[in-house]
Amino acid sequence: MRRMVQTAFDTSERRAWAGQAGAYAAGFAKLCAYPVPKLLDAAGVREGVRVLDVGTGTGTAAALACEWEAKVSAVDAEPDMVSRAALAAPQADVRLAALPHLPFSDDAFDATVGNFVLNHVGQPRQALAELRRVTRPGGRIAVTIWAAPAAAGQTLLGRAVQAAGVTRPAHLPALDPEDDFPRTEQGLVALLGEAGLRDVVCETVTWDHQTTREEWWSGPAAGVATIGQIVTSQHPEVIDEIKSHFEGLCAEFTGPGRVLSLPHAALMAHGQA
Repeated sequence: MRRMVQTAFDTSERRAWAGQAGAYAAGFAKLCAYPVPKLLDAAGVREGVRVLDVGTGTGTAAALACEWEAKVSAVDAEPDMVSRAALAAPQADVRLAALPHLPFSDDAFDATVGNFVLNHVGQPRQALAELRRVTRPGGRIAVTIWAAPAAAGQTLLGRAVQAAGVTRPAHLPALDPEDDFPRTEQGLVALLGEAGLRDVVCETVTWDHQTTREEWWSGPAAGVATIGQIVTSQHPEVIDEIKSHFEGLCAEFTGPGRVLSLPHAALMAHGQA
């Protein structure tokens, strides 16, 4: 029988993202939007297809699927995200729900997508099993995660934190070892295979995210994501030191007009239920 419990990691994630929809929309959401068209295409989303967007965030994937005239449902674990997603995709059925428990019947969808949602669940295998449950036999499931080792642009904020001598606080738990998996193409393919998906393929998607120093710092300064939780848990003088290191490291990525060009890499895998 599958373990269907909320882990310490899940609890920490709920706390970290509470009330952060606005700060996320102003920064990191723009980064996470890049793979969405590829993700929907990999899942076979098109006109009339019943698609579920899990961990919809501010609704980027749900909104694009609606533009493609699919029949869209979407869920997120954070109420503020649900409100923003409902505004972004008014044609969609947007609900409050969190993996590994989805409020849908078996085989309810032709396609299911999760854009970086597996990075934020305590039991990725159980989460994928739930995605498979709600996807009809022969339907497609497509997901993205951040690759490891991370691309240079993705490590910028972490390098600033390390340069200030800051380590991950004890109140931010990592995944339990038995729940983790290699963040490689082979590791993600194996994970989807364990969930019972067939014909699984994975590719690495790379892009240079264009942003500004102010925008890129605004996320962690507001406490968004794990990096933001690490930053905001420090004393003010330490935060100032982190920001100083951040400003110095930005020189590596700064082009004309002080625009940051940050290389990122994600893994996108898809398979058939």
